[in-house]
Amino acid sequence: MSLAQMHYASAAPGDQEAEGRFTAVGPGVSGALLAEIEPLLRHGLPEGVAERPTDGELRSLPQPFTYAVLADGGRLVARSAAVRETGGGPGVRFHAHAVHVPPGVPLPDDRMAVEAWRSPHWVAATPGGPVPDPLSLPPGPAAVSEGLDDFAVSRGPWLAAVLADLRRASGVEPAGGGPVVLVERQCADVARWLGLASATLPRAYAERLTFTTYTRRPGSSTLRVVGVRPEDAEAARSAGLRVHLCAGPPPAVGGAGDVWAVTAARVWRSRSPELFDVARELPGEPFAAGPLAVTALCAGITLGPDERSAAACWAADRPYALDAQRAGRLVEALTSPAVDDRTGAEFDAVGRLFGALESRCPASVTAPLAAMLVTEAVRGGNGSVELPHRDAFTGPEGAAVAERLGPEILNELGGGAAGTRPVARTVQLLRVARLLGVDTAELLPEVVACLASALPAETVGCGEPVDGSGREGPSGGAGADPGGPPDFAPALLELLDEQFEVRTALLGALDRLAPDDPGAVARFLERVALPFTGTQALPHLRMCAEAPGAMAAQGGDRAAVWRRVLRSAGLSPFAEPLVLRTAVGLVWEDRAPSVEEARMLLEAATSDAHRAAGTWARLVDAALGASAAEPSAAGSPADGPAADEAAALAHDLLCGFPEEIGGRERAGLLLLDLARELRTGAPDPGWTETVRALCARAEPVGPALRERAHTALVERLLAPDRPGAELYAFVHADDAELVAAYDRAARAETVGARLRTQPAYAADCFTVWTAHPHAGTAWPPVAAALLAEVLRPAVRAMSAEEVAEVEATVGRTGSSGRAGAFRAWNRSSALGRLGRRIAGRVRRG
Repeated sequence: MSLAQMHYASAAPGDQEAEGRFTAVGPGVSGALLAEIEPLLRHGLPEGVAERPTDGELRSLPQPFTYAVLADGGRLVARSAAVRETGGGPGVRFHAHAVHVPPGVPLPDDRMAVEAWRSPHWVAATPGGPVPDPLSLPPGPAAVSEGLDDFAVSRGPWLAAVLADLRRASGVEPAGGGPVVLVERQCADVARWLGLASATLPRAYAERLTFTTYTRRPGSSTLRVVGVRPEDAEAARSAGLRVHLCAGPPPAVGGAGDVWAVTAARVWRSRSPELFDVARELPGEPFAAGPLAVTALCAGITLGPDERSAAACWAADRPYALDAQRAGRLVEALTSPAVDDRTGAEFDAVGRLFGALESRCPASVTAPLAAMLVTEAVRGGNGSVELPHRDAFTGPEGAAVAERLGPEILNELGGGAAGTRPVARTVQLLRVARLLGVDTAELLPEVVACLASALPAETVGCGEPVDGSGREGPSGGAGADPGGPPDFAPALLELLDEQFEVRTALLGALDRLAPDDPGAVARFLERVALPFTGTQALPHLRMCAEAPGAMAAQGGDRAAVWRRVLRSAGLSPFAEPLVLRTAVGLVWEDRAPSVEEARMLLEAATSDAHRAAGTWARLVDAALGASAAEPSAAGSPADGPAADEAAALAHDLLCGFPEEIGGRERAGLLLLDLARELRTGAPDPGWTETVRALCARAEPVGPALRERAHTALVERLLAPDRPGAELYAFVHADDAELVAAYDRAARAETVGARLRTQPAYAADCFTVWTAHPHAGTAWPPVAAALLAEVLRPAVRAMSAEEVAEVEATVGRTGSSGRAGAFRAWNRSSALGRLGRRIAGRVRRG
């Protein structure tokens, strides 16, 4: 069919009155359509155009080539050329020759619009009659394809980045942010970029790329791709557009992570554009990098690691898409000795490819992949490499790899760095050794011992509740949710499944290590479910595996958890004392047991068992760390049931472990035992000095323990039946801390009630508090304060008969002089009261 053609003449520069106009319009083009087309045909001349340019200058001016989609679905293809002003006057204007393609009508011969760029039928003047359709091109390759290879090579540094942006601009919905801007000195080079895009992109995407090869207003363009000259590049950047300055210095980075674009650029630089059609025949998304990368590698084109990874991943997902010849070429390209920039991601992809091809291709095809994988596993230290199966190395290939790598494996496994070697590395070396048939029996005990000690250390986890209730496990340690499995877990489990001797040795080594740090082993077992359900006893590992479930089920009842964990060992603590240590470490990992729990532990096994297990130290911590649950009679937290239990536990521990407990711990327990005897028994003489000496030996002694001992001593000294020698020693020791404790105890309500109701006790306190007026510096002011602030209020509350009884008792137990002192002290108190009353009356009068 004949397409409607149009001719348009722009206004001359500087002519304010003239306007552009259509000089010829073919049939079927409405006025509304012309109004939509006209802005697409207007072009501004570059800066600095001469008023009367020479013919050469005129030919060097831009010749914009435009392809646009119109509102009705039709399309516009136009070329503009700079021409002199009609009539020979000064100035230059553009003449546009355009073709309208109606909606649904393809271009002649199903051509791409950009192919008409060099059509010989474009004219630069309005013809007097019909002219050939410029879109009807001669048969064969279009002129635009000529020299594209050379152009692509010359634009190599920009190629990947431009193709990536053109791909994004060719979507059903164009990428936001305005058009892609290509900065070139010549419109022809912008057209060549579009020619590259038409050959690279799938047909449907390429046809969506509307464009113009020249504009001075890129920011207001509705087209998807525009070309500008270098002097207009800064304006495009200021408008926030994606600008490619292809006429300047090459960019530092190209492609912006678009693997498809980078692969396409390598294909163009290899002058092999025919590979794009070959790649489109392979299954995959339109811009998937895998098909193109596979095609390029099979054609011998050198690609980078990301492109090779994409090829391997695609082939691993679709091994059926490759025939034997193409699979062999791909393997040859991926395993080429010339490649020295492989990455971990590439090795992972190659491992997937090997697994996909292993059952489809003969071993001669896949053996190079297997050899590359195990070589990387040994020399590259890549712990994520998926190792092949043992039968991958049947024949001379396997023998050659084993001969090359075997000594390196044995040297590293037996080296001095075993203690610092990561778990993943040890596991990988052991698996490769078995794969290649390398004998490691001689090194296995030492290697397994180091591996066992490293497993809990590399396992990190903690913190969340185990039962989902917001409540932590009883110990806050082994019962905490550890998170997901560590990275080395899958390889470790495969190792244990593959090698029975390693599994047996490793489980035994872990079981021997567990008593020293059972919490760490329990957290490791929560994250890595080791297979220890066989015939090995493994009591400690079984306890570590049982602990989290027991803590979740029993809540905060640590005693119940301990009993359940201990039962899971399958051994009695009398037969194997170390199960005591493991159970205690699991339940009380980061804290001491309570006194009640320590009593339960002590009664659950003999002292010999606790001695062998070393758990007696936990019991000592429980006794020393106990704090009273009830206040004492003196108002202090140093007495009550908890104090009594702790003191009784201390006594039993001193009897049960006389040789093991020493130093400050022994002194602390002796303090507890002495406090118990001071309250309930008859301790040896020298109470004050004993308390002071034990406190000094127990440093740093806890405040609760110190207060408990001090309170027991001073309460005993406040009793009516205390020996006078002990009181004398206490007063003359001049210990300010002990005297302060005495002062607090004497001010307790229990002492005040006794003073008010027992005249004999009041007389005794008066005698004591007035007996040593010059005993050091700590006692006299405290004694005077107690007389005035504690005893005097009690005496005031007595009847006259009770006061007389106090005075008589002071005289009987002391002397007549002391009785007189009491009368004087009591009289001064009464006179003081009388004087205060008289003074009050005088003031009121």
